[in-house]
Amino acid sequence: MPITLHVWRVPRRRVVTAMFRLAFPGPHRTSFAKFLGTADGFRPGDADLTRYAAVTVSDDPVILPKWDKLAVASARIDLTPLRSRGTWSRKKPFEPGRSPSRDGMVLALTRARLRPTRAAAFWKAIAPVAPEVDQAPGLLAHFGIGEAPIGFQGTISVWRDAADLARFAYRQPEHRAVIARTPTDGWYAEELFARFAVDEISGDRDVLGWTVRGA
Repeated sequence: MPITLHVWRVPRRRVVTAMFRLAFPGPHRTSFAKFLGTADGFRPGDADLTRYAAVTVSDDPVILPKWDKLAVASARIDLTPLRSRGTWSRKKPFEPGRSPSRDGMVLALTRARLRPTRAAAFWKAIAPVAPEVDQAPGLLAHFGIGEAPIGFQGTISVWRDAADLARFAYRQPEHRAVIARTPTDGWYAEELFARFAVDEISGDRDVLGWTVRGA
């Protein structure tokens, strides 16, 4: 089932309208849809009030004209799921097919609902990771996502290939340390990790925070 990441940049004068639509997205013909705020970092104070995103799963192409009309720039990434572990709002929206792993760009999506009593410890633990992300070889774009300003933590990252993603996830010391602490520290009430093949990117890649020209 096709999966799409939609990202919009809105003018500052229309931020209130965008936040209202984020809170009340209205009905959509999808099997799964999440409308999200974004951030340039990991903490609530890093929120980017002019950029919004949606993840949709549907048999048919999803068009969101109200968001497109509101935006001054937008991008979309069409995805095929390669791996998914965990749940999002108690659902498993990204069921990988039986296709083998594919070469080329990949997108990683993480999402977690933090336990309120563990949120401060989580943000402290990931502080050393943030500076390393921008320097990771093969990283093409990344930003934070969330369904609410506090307690719903997530990331989107696009990588040149699966090998670059794996090297950062499992060999970068600070990130590996956070992964190792997750089961014992109990930060999350719910979590999901998914990896996708990038089938197509359309629109303005600057909206995604693209870091490599010509890629």
